[in-house]
Amino acid sequence: MTCGACASRIESALHATDGVSAAHVNFAAGRASVTYDADLLSEADLLDRISGLGYRATPGELRAVGPEPATTSATALGAALVLAATSMLISSVSALRFTGWEWLVLGITMPVVLVSGLVLHRPGWLAVRRGHATMDTLVSLGSLIAWGWSAVVTVAGFDGHVYFDTAAVIVAVVLGGRRLEARARRRAGDAIGALVGLSAGAVRLPDGRDVPPSQLAVGMTFLVRPGERIAADGVVTEGHSSVDTSILTGEAVPREVAPGDEVTGGMLNTHGALTVEAHRVGADGTLAQVVRLVSEALSRKAPIQRLADRVSAVFVPAVVVVAAATLAAWLLVGPAGEAVSFAVAVLIVACPCALGLATPAAFMAGSGRGARMGVIIRGPDALEAARRIDVVALDKTGTVTEGRLEVVAVEAAEGIDQTAMLAAAAALEARSEHPVAEAIVRAAGDGEGRLAADWPVVAEFRNLPGFGVTGRLAAAVGAADAACDRGTVTVGRAELFAQVPAALARAAADHSAAGRTLVFVGDGGSAQGFLALADRVKPSSAAAVAAWRRAGVEVVLLSGDNGAAATQAGRQVGADRVLAELTPAGKVAEIERLQAAGRRVAMVGDGVNDAPALAAADVGVAVGTGADVAAEASDLTLVGGDLRRAVDALNLARRTLGTIRGNLFWAFAYNTAAIPLAAAGLLRPEIAAAAMGLSSLFVLGNSLRLNRFAGLRP
Repeated sequence: MTCGACASRIESALHATDGVSAAHVNFAAGRASVTYDADLLSEADLLDRISGLGYRATPGELRAVGPEPATTSATALGAALVLAATSMLISSVSALRFTGWEWLVLGITMPVVLVSGLVLHRPGWLAVRRGHATMDTLVSLGSLIAWGWSAVVTVAGFDGHVYFDTAAVIVAVVLGGRRLEARARRRAGDAIGALVGLSAGAVRLPDGRDVPPSQLAVGMTFLVRPGERIAADGVVTEGHSSVDTSILTGEAVPREVAPGDEVTGGMLNTHGALTVEAHRVGADGTLAQVVRLVSEALSRKAPIQRLADRVSAVFVPAVVVVAAATLAAWLLVGPAGEAVSFAVAVLIVACPCALGLATPAAFMAGSGRGARMGVIIRGPDALEAARRIDVVALDKTGTVTEGRLEVVAVEAAEGIDQTAMLAAAAALEARSEHPVAEAIVRAAGDGEGRLAADWPVVAEFRNLPGFGVTGRLAAAVGAADAACDRGTVTVGRAELFAQVPAALARAAADHSAAGRTLVFVGDGGSAQGFLALADRVKPSSAAAVAAWRRAGVEVVLLSGDNGAAATQAGRQVGADRVLAELTPAGKVAEIERLQAAGRRVAMVGDGVNDAPALAAADVGVAVGTGADVAAEASDLTLVGGDLRRAVDALNLARRTLGTIRGNLFWAFAYNTAAIPLAAAGLLRPEIAAAAMGLSSLFVLGNSLRLNRFAGLRP
């Protein structure tokens, strides 16, 4: 497929096929999704139907299947641009001309128009054979007529103007824009490949054999070593460890697992060896279902329907008819050379250079401005959808919040020094790699996880899987003595302590209600205090939400975290609604519910769990500090975690689309006004070429105005 019209044509043909109940063709992703009656049709019948239209299709699998790569290499494109620029320089600067200079320019432009331009000529004329016209037809016709007329004038020695440079510039510029768009489209299916990459490699069985995950069956047991991903959904039968659950929830805190706990395929085992009994394998597993959600969402997402392609279906035949009529009319009243000149002027002035530039020039300018602001527009598909966004759905962890735990409060019982208690807890937690432990060490140390030299020295350290750590402080210096009295200190969950003073219990209840993680510290079975940890809301989040609400956009917080933590974060940033404890499918369901109600939804997220929602939303915005898979499933990507850039991203997308529409309007208006003048003999071919050049300059100048786009100030 070479344009959005191709996708529309294939989709219409499939819809018209007996036995097909639904069909959708995604030009950006190079994928087609078809629902059909297997009693009436086979997969081979559908492939034959598509092949009969002149396109090639292959059966799809649940993996990334992107469109074909750009057909013009960077080297070939660079050569075409250099040759086109050289021909324009010779043709425009009289001092560089010499006797027979036209022959030199003919030779320079021949490989550009006739060789590099083949990627435009072939599909353009194949489209004509199938009874329709596309942008390729416009570009091919204009460049070939301009070059062919010039070749006739040069070879036959006629007294006429040559347009070799015009033809070469048309081809080179359009190829450059086409390559840019093709490169963006080629990555449309990468989200699925990135998700599949989260699956485990070889799986170790209890007998020591390594087998591929595809050989796992329900009821089989397998081993998961530290640092490995869990191969299938199942239940832990042996071992204790922490697993990174961000694939499902996006949360920063790994979950402690022990025998009897359920685990999900794709989760990362952070430490400790586990034995797992498989309960759901292959396509039935949670990871495979997430992959399927992304695949289905990408298939549903319609590409932007190029306005130029819609108009060209009528515009090209009309221009040819007008040019032929001009030739015939002037042959009746004047010399043949003059008639040909006026007919060529019609084709030249109607040449779609401005049309070819309208979208890629604005897209390049918008992309360049966005890159300088930390916003990446991954393709033109997001632009049209961004214009109508009236709901923004936000992930919590890593998007609204910092994505890592910090100690936000230290509560100590009466007579216990808070600083000493924190130092004692940090001395023990320094031996653990758990994110909670790292946060405690950062809070007590220098911010980088380094402890002071005079802190307690730990002996007899013991890990209590799922509960905490304990150890004897063999030596203590300074204030740390008061907290631990050089005895055994325990750090962890409240269940480790037989007694929790009433005042501490009340304070703990308040912090728990705010969604904070609590770590108790004590000795001798009695809690002496606790540390409250939370994932802090980013300073920029409230400003971003306020900007959206001022614009009349509803803001919804969608989180996999517990209700208390999500509600607290939503209250801090000013979200209109908060939905908590959502799975990836739950986030997709909420987005689809909003879309069914006629809303246009933008999803902003950063984690693997956000990928299906990012793909299902009308516009997906990935926070650059998150997982690569989130970025691959998105339409817009933020470099960095400042949520204000998400506001800028949507605003810039709207502005870029407005510029594209303005460019197309000018290009069509120019042709509408110029063609009658050329047909009337009021525009000589050279003036027509100049007018065409000016129209292109206008389009470029209008696009460059995007460089003045200003976002929210930090």
